[in-house]
Amino acid sequence: MPYRILTSMSTKIAIIEDDQAISAMYRIKFETEGFTVQTASNGKLGVALVADMKPDIILLDLMMPEMNGDEALVKIRKASSSKNTPVIILTNMGEQEAPEILKTLNVRKFIVKAEMTPRQVAEMVKAELTNKPHP
Repeated sequence: MPYRILTSMSTKIAIIEDDQAISAMYRIKFETEGFTVQTASNGKLGVALVADMKPDIILLDLMMPEMNGDEALVKIRKASSSKNTPVIILTNMGEQEAPEILKTLNVRKFIVKAEMTPRQVAEMVKAELTNKPHP
């Protein structure tokens, strides 16, 4: 499969994260890298954001108010426009503690926020978008 070329402002990232400082940090990092970024502060708003935005990739926290990330992802996957959108779980919950249903929802990566820098997360997102293997 050929690699997709990332062009400035054409690749859209949805960040669904309730911690505003973390959300802003990743938004700034990805915008600096030339991506179009929109954020949602809970799972319910995230489902609406994904439906409206039709992002190329989704960064999703699990522990959020109104609707947890796993519940939001179930709803996101039901929409035909987002059933195959790459999703990276970006949380402070360990993978062993994550809800079992995530295994059936086509999650590409599970990242523990405290273990990665924004630069490392950005590199993983770029790798997912270009179908390249990443560390």
